[in-house]
Amino acid sequence: MYLATTGRRDAPPTPSGVRRRVPGTVLALGAVSLVTDVSSEMVTAVLPLYLVLGLGLSPLQFGLLDGLSTGATALVRLLGGATADRGGRHKQVAGLGYALSACSRLGLLLAGGATGWIATSLAADRLGKGVRTAPRDALITLHSPPEDLGRAFGTHRAMDTTGALLGPLAAFALLSATAEAYEAVFAVSFCVGAFGVVLWLLLVPGRRTAPPSHDTMDRAGGRTAAPRARGGLFAALRSPAYRRIVLCAGLLGAATVGDSFLYLLLQRRLDLDATWFPFLPLGAAAVYLLLAVPAGRLADRTGRRTPLLYGHGALLLAYGLLLAPGPDTAVLVGVLALLGVFYAATDGVLMALAGPFLPEGRQAGGLALVQTAQALARLGAAVAFGAVWTASGPGTALVAALVALAMAVCCAARLLPKAPEAPRTPRTPMAPTAPTALRED
Repeated sequence: MYLATTGRRDAPPTPSGVRRRVPGTVLALGAVSLVTDVSSEMVTAVLPLYLVLGLGLSPLQFGLLDGLSTGATALVRLLGGATADRGGRHKQVAGLGYALSACSRLGLLLAGGATGWIATSLAADRLGKGVRTAPRDALITLHSPPEDLGRAFGTHRAMDTTGALLGPLAAFALLSATAEAYEAVFAVSFCVGAFGVVLWLLLVPGRRTAPPSHDTMDRAGGRTAAPRARGGLFAALRSPAYRRIVLCAGLLGAATVGDSFLYLLLQRRLDLDATWFPFLPLGAAAVYLLLAVPAGRLADRTGRRTPLLYGHGALLLAYGLLLAPGPDTAVLVGVLALLGVFYAATDGVLMALAGPFLPEGRQAGGLALVQTAQALARLGAAVAFGAVWTASGPGTALVAALVALAMAVCCAARLLPKAPEAPRTPRTPMAPTAPTALRED
């Protein structure tokens, strides 16, 4: 299995005064994600209110729906990743996922308050996200130098988060202008999502091989054929380090309370008017936007496991802050800021951590395995948190989540591998500057 190296020591030196540019494909992917996130966050911002306050669902029912919509992505992530890897069809498979998510907004618009149809629409949205996420992240990996993966993912996530900021603002404006007509939000969300699909078709290129590594360059500096992937979808699991990453993604996901629950807890504690509820995600999204690129660059320099662990530590502090007595304003600002830090330090960084351990030609499938482990774990976490909340109250549920997350972070600190490093070789004036690669047998 071929491992593209990454990390502090193995990155090729950058001449002083030369600033690396983010690849154009990454910027195109970020633009599509920005538009799509405006569409999705318009719905996400109002959905807890619509379901819990508008339709009268219990926390357990909401947890089941939220967990179902997350867990529905599990198998399709694997299917989407495996299909995208066959023949390099990353653009086609991801485009199908974007189209499915856009069409799911029509389902919400036509559901008319029927819980079954709402669940189906939410599942369709999550299925679309599950299909597109791994191929899209594989495109980022394939179009970025291995030593800059953290920066590339951070740039993409920053653009994506810009959409997350604009989406709730648009939802709030629509609710204010239409006297809280949720159907107007769903209709506009569909139109914006359809525009994102058009951008995907126009801006995102098709096939592209990974940046050349030491194993794909001959001694004269010319290109040679890239090594073929060996094994099927689960080939990456042959690497013990990659198996530990998958295990840690599941452990940490199982102790992660969904954002919607945290916003509902804040709304209950602060007794916020429903009109202001869509603004809650904006605070976390603003912090995420500011820190996504710096967190990615820091991960490239210091190793990607450290920001990942500290990010979950920030989420642990957010749980504790919700439980602690204190001024409401401090709790509000603190929880939203910590939630933003959590996403900036973990979302793209986890993908950048897993990427170097994936065999050539299996990037989408390998990333899909990590995402699937996380999605299944969060499905269980959402259902369990909703059940404990319904049975014993939100305080007990949050204490249980805090204890579970603390244990998961301790386990991950011992299990997460460091990025593979290239063997040190004496420098010569003619030494190649391309990234090297390790081969694991």
